[in-house]
Amino acid sequence: MAGMNLLDMIMAAQGGKIAKSAGGQFGLNAKQSQSAIAALLPAISSALKKNTASPQGLAGLLSALQNNDHGRYMDNPDVYSHSATRNEGNNILGHLFGSKDVSRAVAGHAAKRSGIGADILKKMLPMVATMAMGSLSKQTAQPSMASQLAGLALGGGRQQSGGLGSLLGAPTGGNARRQRGYQQQQQQGMGILGKLLDADGDGSVMDDVLGMAMKQMMGR
Repeated sequence: MAGMNLLDMIMAAQGGKIAKSAGGQFGLNAKQSQSAIAALLPAISSALKKNTASPQGLAGLLSALQNNDHGRYMDNPDVYSHSATRNEGNNILGHLFGSKDVSRAVAGHAAKRSGIGADILKKMLPMVATMAMGSLSKQTAQPSMASQLAGLALGGGRQQSGGLGSLLGAPTGGNARRQRGYQQQQQQGMGILGKLLDADGDGSVMDDVLGMAMKQMMGR
């Protein structure tokens, strides 16, 4: 899966069985399942990009990927028939979107793009969220990428006691050079994950959809 983005990884997982299983819960065939995932994933990718644009967000994502078995969502198609999968997906969406109103806006936009009903897409959205985390978990666990991310988490080897916390910034009293070093590490980490999060060319559109939904939510 090296060099693939999230959409590629999800569609290829278990020979397409992962995508088919998720859509099959709602009566979708394999082609419709892929269309639904392709229409929903850019919103999740955009939200993940926004969350990892800060050192705290990047550290939080790396911690979640390291400490939870998200990879199982790419290994076993049967998990998409379990309520626990939907529950975890809703928890992920709650963290990324912050409101069910945003999920409804995302489903509505995806419905126009895919031709699949918004009610079905809203129910699929938690599953796609678990797929995204599962794909990231698989990719970041590969030795080449794991070593790069481990180096970032350890602050370049000098502040190893901080673990992922070293991504949050230079220690109190650190000099300007050390601070710049941490900033460069953070940017490198965001760049590594950013390539994975490019689901397709619809990202800028989804940024607008998410932004409008967030404004509507805040205006209430």
